[in-house]
Amino acid sequence: MDNMNQYIHEGIDVNSLSVLIVDDVPLNVLLIKKMLTKYTFEVRTATNGKLALDAVAAKKPDLILLDLLMPIMDGFEVITHLRENNDTKEIPIIVLSALNSEEDITRAFRLGANDFINKPVIMEKLIASVTQQINLHEAMKKMG
Repeated sequence: MDNMNQYIHEGIDVNSLSVLIVDDVPLNVLLIKKMLTKYTFEVRTATNGKLALDAVAAKKPDLILLDLLMPIMDGFEVITHLRENNDTKEIPIIVLSALNSEEDITRAFRLGANDFINKPVIMEKLIASVTQQINLHEAMKKMG
């Protein structure tokens, strides 16, 4: 797995893609960034839900990696806000959370999450999910 970009479909300019990591724990952000270093897309971060929405408004990311347990505004609220807005409702959201009860997972999907990965995050699972969501999102954009 030397070149993670090979898992992204050909024709997708990985360098032009951006990912927003939303987590209030700096170590988690650092670990996720490290897991994604083989990708060449732009990685931005936010430490709570409100800052995440501000970051999305400033520059819409191609993918959001979202924690659920955060101060000020939790991940559930972020998903709700993003899905209610026509400009952001199509952004793929992968939840990364220590909340792993069936109720929390079901709620995240019901609100509009595209995938759910339990913490601690396993790198292979994260890479597979990121790859899948980017490929799906790009395919949907091409379909119009």
